[in-house]
Amino acid sequence: MVLGDLVLDVVLAPIIDIAVGTDVPGRVRLVQGGSAATTARWLGRLGARSSLIAAIGRDGSGRALVRAMEADGVAMRVIRVAGARTGRIGILVTPDGERSFVTDRGAAYSLQPGDLKAAWFAGAQALHLPIYSLLDAPLGDAGRRAIELARDAGAIISTDLASIGPLMARGRRFALDLIEQVAPDILFTTASESEALLGGPGVERLLDFAEVAVVKRGSRGATAMTRGTGRPLRLEVGTAVLAVADTTGAGDAFDAGFLHGWFTARRAGRSLAASLRSATVRGHRTAARHLTTSRPEVRFGTPF
Repeated sequence: MVLGDLVLDVVLAPIIDIAVGTDVPGRVRLVQGGSAATTARWLGRLGARSSLIAAIGRDGSGRALVRAMEADGVAMRVIRVAGARTGRIGILVTPDGERSFVTDRGAAYSLQPGDLKAAWFAGAQALHLPIYSLLDAPLGDAGRRAIELARDAGAIISTDLASIGPLMARGRRFALDLIEQVAPDILFTTASESEALLGGPGVERLLDFAEVAVVKRGSRGATAMTRGTGRPLRLEVGTAVLAVADTTGAGDAFDAGFLHGWFTARRAGRSLAASLRSATVRGHRTAARHLTTSRPEVRFGTPF
C-alpha cells in the first residue's frame, strides 16, 4: 500500500522554445500525477494487491483521478476534503527535455491521522511513502501514524527521498533525524539526494538508516545495497539507455517495480544477492515501461 499525493498533472510541451509575451505551438495534456499515486498505479499494473491512501477535493478532477486509478486495479482509500480542490502540478517540458514544476497540492496535504483506519492495513506486506508524505502537517502526521499501523500489521516500510528541495528545506539535521525516526526497511534515493542527505559522497552510509538502500542513477543504472547477514552487499545494476523527452514519474515507477520484484524473489526463497539484483532489474524494466508508454489523458465525465 502507498500513502500520499494523488494530483492532476497539467503537462505543457511546446515544440519550440517559449517566447515571452506570445504563444507557441505544442501539446497540453491532463494526466494522473503524484509520486505516491504513480507508485501505487504501477504496483497495480504489475499485478500486486495495491491500494492508495490519499486526500482529494470534492470535485470533478478528484473523481476522474479515482476512476483512472481504479481502472489499473488500485483499491482507493480516499478522503474527500470539503473546501479544498484536488491538487494540481503544472509541468513545463521544454523541447530539450528539461522540466520545470509549479506545485499546487491543494487537498493532498489535508490527510489527517484520524482519517486512517486500522482495517486498511490488515494483511499489507509493505507501506510505501515518498518523503512528501512525511513533512508538512497534517499529512506528515498521517504518514507517521500509517507507519505505526503498518508495523502493527507486520508490514515493512519503504521511503523515497523524492526531492532535494522539500527534503532539505529545514536543514540536513532535520532530514537525518526524520529518516532515523522513520527507520525504513527499504530506502530509495538518487545520487544527488543521497549526497544532500549525507553531506557528501559515500552511499554505503545509507545502510545506517535502512536494511536495503537503492540509489537510482537514471541511464547509468542503479546501486543496490543491503546490510546482508554478514558484511554489506553492494551491486551495480545497469539499464538500457532510452531517449525520452519527459522523465516525470520514472523514479516512482522504479520503486513499484523494485518492491514487486523484491517480494516475488523473497517468496521464491532466492538469496539476498539474487533478490536484490532481480528487484533492481524489475525496477529498471518498470521505469522503462513508464517512459515508453504514453500517460493516458484523464477522462472527465462521459463523452457525448
